[in-house]
Amino acid sequence: MSDKPRDHHRGVVLRSERVTPHMIRLVVGGEGLRDFATSGFTDHYVKLVFKVEGFDYPEPFEVATVRATMPREAWPRLRTYTVRAWDPDALELTLDFVHHGDKGLAGPWAAAAEPGDEVLMLGPGGGYAPDLDASWHLMVGDESALPAIAAAVERLPQNAVAHVFIEVDGPEEEQKLDLPVVYLHRKGAPVGTRLVEAVRALDFPGGDVHAFVHGEAGFVKELRRHLRVERGIPMERLSISGYWRLGVDDEGWRAVKKDWNRQVEAEEEAVLR
Repeated sequence: MSDKPRDHHRGVVLRSERVTPHMIRLVVGGEGLRDFATSGFTDHYVKLVFKVEGFDYPEPFEVATVRATMPREAWPRLRTYTVRAWDPDALELTLDFVHHGDKGLAGPWAAAAEPGDEVLMLGPGGGYAPDLDASWHLMVGDESALPAIAAAVERLPQNAVAHVFIEVDGPEEEQKLDLPVVYLHRKGAPVGTRLVEAVRALDFPGGDVHAFVHGEAGFVKELRRHLRVERGIPMERLSISGYWRLGVDDEGWRAVKKDWNRQVEAEEEAVLR
């Protein structure tokens, strides 16, 4: 029996594909994914583990052990990515990466990845799937949320009422999904500007809505306030969170995200009282 933690997985790159000019799709597989198991959510995510060059890590590798026994500069860097698809029979995990040249860590790694490259990851986590009993669905996000939105759209029946807004740089970044999607082109505007405008202008259908709103934290905060305070949607009908924050890397965002969310909630509650 392996003493590897069940949330640690070691796969290998099987193949890659450039889905759009700035979206790279990697398919990861191998026997190291034998314990990988999802729970039916459409926003499942994994944390990719990037070891720091120049350090020898103990085996079996475990992030908690490294953090407890090695200096901080040796701690591996983690990057969070949504699971685009998981095939448990073939042991194939599909992940999509936004790539903007040499900027960042995971994007350049994905661009250079070749079949056979090792992939370490933690997870999966997740907590949302579209409620099929809802009257209608609202899905909103930038490129970082596109994989989760695509997975959610695939879960909906063809007759579902869904308003889906996705913001991308331009038409070349659009991906065809199973239901009609409104693609909004950024064209140099701040991230999320077009999404906020579109949701504010939407004539909401009647009935119970189930909403998924994710992406850059700034526009997510604005839309959360709009949906909760101005539209009166209860929190239990919202899956809404900042996947990332402009100007902050993944570690920095994780370090402040809980406090950020508490402050946002406190501001909303003060208005709702």
